[in-house]
Amino acid sequence: MSVAEQMAVIKRGTVEILVEKELEEKLVKSISTGVPLVIKAGFDPTAPDLHLGHTVLIQKLRQFQQLGHEVNFLIGDFTGMIGDPTGKSETRKVLTREDVLRNAETYKEQVFKILDPAKTKVVFNSTWLNELGSSGMIALASKCTMARMLERDDFNKRFTSQQPIAIHEFLYPLIQGYDSVAMKADVELGGTDQKFNLLMGRELQREWGQTPQCVLTMPLLEGLDGVNKMSKSLGNYIGISELPDEIFGKIMSISDDLMLRYYELLSDLTLSEIEVMKGELKDHTLHPMAAKKRLGREIVSRFHGAGAGEIAEENFVKRFKDNEIPEDMPQVSYSLIDGVVLLAKAMTEAGLTKSNGEGRRAIDQGGVKLNGEKVSDTNLELTSVGEHIVQIGKRRFARIMVA
Repeated sequence: MSVAEQMAVIKRGTVEILVEKELEEKLVKSISTGVPLVIKAGFDPTAPDLHLGHTVLIQKLRQFQQLGHEVNFLIGDFTGMIGDPTGKSETRKVLTREDVLRNAETYKEQVFKILDPAKTKVVFNSTWLNELGSSGMIALASKCTMARMLERDDFNKRFTSQQPIAIHEFLYPLIQGYDSVAMKADVELGGTDQKFNLLMGRELQREWGQTPQCVLTMPLLEGLDGVNKMSKSLGNYIGISELPDEIFGKIMSISDDLMLRYYELLSDLTLSEIEVMKGELKDHTLHPMAAKKRLGREIVSRFHGAGAGEIAEENFVKRFKDNEIPEDMPQVSYSLIDGVVLLAKAMTEAGLTKSNGEGRRAIDQGGVKLNGEKVSDTNLELTSVGEHIVQIGKRRFARIMVA
């Protein structure tokens, strides 16, 4: 593909390319020499499961892979023990080597649901960082000043509010930058919150006499609530290892606006195909529910194999049709981490009742069903993760998502 054609693919969904002209020059050289660019994206295995938010970067890696470039999926088994301080208001808990390696194995399994394993290099940054040694770490630390580190928004906020910053946290962006030196990266991908770390790679490559990498930032994917970054801690996530019916059901619960964002960042549809779909939605020749089902089929099949999406859709339709449950209904989301989820309160926040007291009275009068079963406990708490359908009378429904 020509430089212009490649740039059109690369720019899809991106927030910023630093520096765009440099990337075009790298592509020109790659085409003329036949040598692919070295593309890097790092993932610290701080938790065992990946969710759709992580796959925004992995999808972009796949696009570079399809353009013929060398994709390096970097597992930060060394940096994972430090913990990325980005966006954190306090020092993160240091993980054990065993925790990191166990999580890393699950990452290797999950990433190949998107990337071509035959064309992907999986690398661990402990390979070169363990060899760096104490003298090498001191030399690396000498490449950056304290003033430069405090330019980081999260560090600056913690410093001015007199919140502790551990010394090892300052090492994180330096080590991530050194990864780019060790890998001789041409392009590094990351979320918008990673910009400081990504630019550190450019600075250190200059220090080591290398041509600085280009930086490509991707947006942070909103979770099911449509507001906050997708996160397991917030309970607004879709895990790529979740069961097909769970993934499909969660996708069906998102807003219409969020659906279009998911299409742009997660779908394999071309931008022109997405524009056609937007036009059909606007002139009402395509129902939003049909568009969500299409997205649900694609995402489920990507992680569970061909045909899995269609089966999940059939199960979804059957479940609602057999119980005469509407597909469109109010939804509220909760996380058990934040405390107990009281059914009466959830009903009120979903708009089914005007107050918690009214909800309790409806339960006491036998007019409330949860997942098809009549509820008798006025103080019932939802303790299981997943989707719950609450019904008052024959026609009033709400979906309660608990994570």
